[in-house]
Amino acid sequence: MPVREALHRGAVSLVLFLSLSLLPSPLAAKTRPTPALEPGYVAALAAADHFLQAWQSDDVENGMVLLSSPAKETATTGAVEKFFSNPGPSAYEIGRGKLRKRGRYEFPVVLIGNSKNHARRRFCSIVMVDTGKNEWAVDKLP
Repeated sequence: MPVREALHRGAVSLVLFLSLSLLPSPLAAKTRPTPALEPGYVAALAAADHFLQAWQSDDVENGMVLLSSPAKETATTGAVEKFFSNPGPSAYEIGRGKLRKRGRYEFPVVLIGNSKNHARRRFCSIVMVDTGKNEWAVDKLP
C-alpha cells in the first residue's frame, strides 16, 4: 500500500472517529430538572383520587364527604346523584395538576364510561381546595 493511500485512510478514519465522538450520546442528553412539588400537591392529588374512586364505585355517601362546604351548597342533590350514577363499568384518568393559587389545585380529568356498548370519554377538571390542616376537598365537581 502506498504511503499516500495509507495517510488518506488514516485521515478519513480520524475524521470519522472525531465526528462520531462529538455526537451526543443518549446518556449525556440534557434532561430538564423536575420542578419541586408544592407541599400540598400530593395530598390534593390523593383526595381527588379518593373522590373519583367513589364516583367509579357509585358511592355517593363517600363522595359527598369529600365535597367542600361551598360545593355542597351549590350542587343540588339531584346533580350530585346524577354525577355518581354510572351505568356499567367506568374508569378515570387524572392528569398533572396545576396550582391555581395557594391552597387550590386543578387537575385535568378524563371520565370513561360505557354508553350503548361504546366507551365514551368526557374531558373535564376537578378543583381541590385545602380546608385546613392539609385536608383537601373537592371544590368543583368534574
